[in-house]
Amino acid sequence: MDFAPIYLLQRFFYRIGDFFHHWYIDGSRVFGDRFMLTLTAADQSFAVAITLRHFFEPLYKDYSIIGRILGIIFRTGRVLVGGVVYLFIAAAFAVIYIIWLLIPVVALWYAIVGIGYTAHT
Repeated sequence: MDFAPIYLLQRFFYRIGDFFHHWYIDGSRVFGDRFMLTLTAADQSFAVAITLRHFFEPLYKDYSIIGRILGIIFRTGRVLVGGVVYLFIAAAFAVIYIIWLLIPVVALWYAIVGIGYTAHT
C-alpha cells in the first residue's frame, strides 16, 4: 500500500486551507489592530474624545462670556476637523482592506480563466 500520493494530496489541501485562514482570519486581525493603532495615534493629535468630554467647559479656564463662547467655537472646529480626519483614515483603510481581501480571489480568477485570454471565432 502506497499512501504517499494520498498524504501529498491531503497536505496540499491542508496548506491551501491554511493559506486562506492565515490571509483572511489572521490578516484581518492584524489589519484591525493597525487600524485601531492609527486611530489612536490620530487621537493623540486631535483628542476628539477629550474635547467632547470637556465641550462646554471654558477654554483655558477663562470663565468670562467671551471665553465660554470661544471655547465652544474652537472645540466645535476641533471636533469637526478631527471627525473629517477620522473619516478619511477609515475610508482609506476600508479601500485598502477591500483590495487586500480581493487579491487571492483575483489571483485565483486569473489562474483559472487566464490572463489575456481572448476567444477566437
